[in-house]
Amino acid sequence: MHLHSHIQVSYGQATDTGRKARNDDCLGSRLPEEPLLTTKGVTVVIADGVSAAEAGKQAGEIAVQGFLTDYYDTPDLWAVKTSGHRVLTAINRWLYSLGRGFTSAQRGYVTTLSTLIIKSHSAHIFHIGDTRVCRLRGGQVEQITRDHSLRINDCDTQLTRAAGLNLSLDVDYHVTDVREGDTFLLTTDGVHEHLGQAGLGDVFAGLNGSLDATCEALIAHALANGSQDNLSCQLLRIDHLSADKDAAELSRELRQRPFSPNLAPGMVIDGFAIEAEIDASKRSQIYRVRDRESSGRFILKTPSVNFEDDDAYLERFVMEQWIARRIDNPHVVKAAQLTRDPTFLYNVFEHVDGPTLGEWIRHHPQPDVRQVVDILCGLIRGLNALHRREIIHRDLKPDNIVLDAEGEPVIIDFGACFVAGIDEIAAPLERDYVLGTVDYTAPETRLGHRPDGRVDQFSLAVIAYEMLTGEHPFGRPFEKAQTLADFAGLRHTPAYTHNPLVPVWLDGALRKAMAIDPCNRYEELSEFAHDLTHPNEKFLLIGPVGKGINRSLAVWKITAVVLLVVVAVLLFILLSR
Repeated sequence: MHLHSHIQVSYGQATDTGRKARNDDCLGSRLPEEPLLTTKGVTVVIADGVSAAEAGKQAGEIAVQGFLTDYYDTPDLWAVKTSGHRVLTAINRWLYSLGRGFTSAQRGYVTTLSTLIIKSHSAHIFHIGDTRVCRLRGGQVEQITRDHSLRINDCDTQLTRAAGLNLSLDVDYHVTDVREGDTFLLTTDGVHEHLGQAGLGDVFAGLNGSLDATCEALIAHALANGSQDNLSCQLLRIDHLSADKDAAELSRELRQRPFSPNLAPGMVIDGFAIEAEIDASKRSQIYRVRDRESSGRFILKTPSVNFEDDDAYLERFVMEQWIARRIDNPHVVKAAQLTRDPTFLYNVFEHVDGPTLGEWIRHHPQPDVRQVVDILCGLIRGLNALHRREIIHRDLKPDNIVLDAEGEPVIIDFGACFVAGIDEIAAPLERDYVLGTVDYTAPETRLGHRPDGRVDQFSLAVIAYEMLTGEHPFGRPFEKAQTLADFAGLRHTPAYTHNPLVPVWLDGALRKAMAIDPCNRYEELSEFAHDLTHPNEKFLLIGPVGKGINRSLAVWKITAVVLLVVVAVLLFILLSR
């Protein structure tokens, strides 16, 4: 991993039973070492077990310990939001299941919870209940969370949200920037309800000691102001924050290994014998090689010297193998397990013995529709494996798909991938959202919008159309489109006009998957896969058959109205006599 967080923080905490017999509060923190410090960040958690619940204390402990453990076990490719929500959902279900042995959910394993995660230059907050997260910046105290509670009278409040209360969990999520000197405060209601924001500001202004001492002073002030509850607070101060690395340092690390010399069949590089050059473009060179130690065949990819001074390109190149090592799916190419340290900059992947999908298309101008659907379903399984890890391919095209010996598709080339978890890490280079091959790239990507899984869905539908027809669904105008108005004016040509063997319902599924507006595409690729294999009746009303049906329906509707009028007139005449 070429990215490293240079964040330095100070932390303090304090908790007190107060005037109660038992302390139901729980708090914890974790400052991990690399690489987790970069990919996951620093975490602070506070919980207030609901005292009305028999197991409130245990619930708070489970929530805090569970989050601090499970969050760091989530994939390093995931965004903080995804990781946090998945962990909190699991914790809530566990607490709810434990509480089913009690007479009511309100008397089971129930707790409030607030979590602060500092990753790169951002603070991510997850919040449930009436614990609170505030930020002190420039002498001003800002409350970031809102209390999930209902004031009943001057003395009593009732929680409206808590972990373990219901099977489903509604979590508030906030993300905000962080600066050096920012101080975050996490408190239970026993503290903040008896200080208020003005009181917090006064306490901070008069204290210059350690953060632990400041937390203890806050608790003492709340007790002096009449707090009858447990009291807990945590402070996290950002002491040093850098932009991961400065540009010069990052460039040096990306160039730790030099570019390889020009390679040709018969040459040997780090024990790999070059057998053939498979492809050469302005962005990279790809070779089939044989490992002289194991005799295994692999694919070796080298960067183009055209981009020797492009740090963003080099970052994407070094990330390719890092991404491939984290995916285990038969429809996604695997990274080779290297036993020797490379002396040059290159990536090594498993060798898939078969043609590219582009070659297959050229040799199958009239393909079997069922075979096309089978290939598409395999690609969907591969894309789902990427998307579950929050990886968007962004350059799906026939030449980036290889068919293995059994005809199963394998997705290759991760040079344009968008990784949500990596995108959250600041770096002194400009990461470009506009990548991929124009003919297959979704309109929103070409317009510079942040990608999601629907961009790969669009590319897959265009590929499917090309497999079935040999044509592009929007023709030459798609390549020339540059603005939203240009894309909105494009017209889809039904696949069955080029290939009468394409069912109307199949064209309908493709039409939906490649809709210009991503909101009109399938929400999930699994829905697309279902409509590829199970004819959707609503698509039958789109094609020529459907138009005929619509016309017939219109005729019958008019006829029915005429007959209704005639019957009404006759009844009127009969009743008038």
